[in-house]
Amino acid sequence: MEKNWIKFFSSSDFYESEIVKQVLCEHQIDAVLLNKQASSHCDFGDVEVYIHQQDFGQAVEIMILNQL
Repeated sequence: MEKNWIKFFSSSDFYESEIVKQVLCEHQIDAVLLNKQASSHCDFGDVEVYIHQQDFGQAVEIMILNQL
């Protein structure tokens, strides 16, 4: 992963992380998922959402406005 990416959100629920990613992308914030769940058992590990460091403030505001 490139420099200046930071973890913005983490959840054991894949769909919850995907929703956060999609909301950010709808507001022109680049976001990627990093799935750290065990492939054989999805109860272990998290799915993390990463964004560019400079987008952090805007991303927090978006999540507050969307009540996520």
